[in-house]
Amino acid sequence: MTGLLVVTAVPAEADAIRAGLTDPTVTVAPVGVGPAVAGAATARLLALAEAAGRPYRAVVSAGVAGGFSGRVAVGGTVLGTASIAADLGAESPEGFIPIDALGMPPALLGGGSIVPADPELLATLRKALPDAGVGPVLTVNTVTGTAASTERIAERYPDALAEAMEGYGVAVAAAQAGLPFAELRTVSNPIGPRDRNAWRMREALAALTEAAPALTLARVAPGGPAAAP
Repeated sequence: MTGLLVVTAVPAEADAIRAGLTDPTVTVAPVGVGPAVAGAATARLLALAEAAGRPYRAVVSAGVAGGFSGRVAVGGTVLGTASIAADLGAESPEGFIPIDALGMPPALLGGGSIVPADPELLATLRKALPDAGVGPVLTVNTVTGTAASTERIAERYPDALAEAMEGYGVAVAAAQAGLPFAELRTVSNPIGPRDRNAWRMREALAALTEAAPALTLARVAPGGPAAAP
């Protein structure tokens, strides 16, 4: 068996993580932006590894994110307790209805709008990153970019720390493969009115490099916390 598969959206995130790794058995792969391409590409990587007789033991979605002001600081690190498809559902006169509340049957694995992180894998990462914020990470198809939309999503998910675009898709692919999953994010900007000049991408990428050694610890021996059931 191989070690850990770490999935990022873009090459800059993958490069930042690789810069902090010394273990060549941790695979870091940029797969594209958004939950659909991230989920499809992750599923393909997992299937190819399994077909080659070298299946992965666990999957981590990692990269840069927006953070909710007052919940996590710019430059901070977040470990997701769950990856939530924040805009998967339906609008109604009473407000947003999550897919879980619409009466639709879930998928065989990883169904619904919330995929929890594997508790033992999360515990391993928390031990290695004791200063990281810990809480849900939202996955969106459209990044929040106005004061009104920020207020709505913050009220809808009062415990969420960050918002990105791939975690839920990667989480579903991992669940379908029966593998432990976690999400690791570093914060480049506060969620709110879109202002590219206020983003601190360099600081967020540096934080990814600093956090990368924790991913080596997540590549555990068979039967350990991150081993597949």
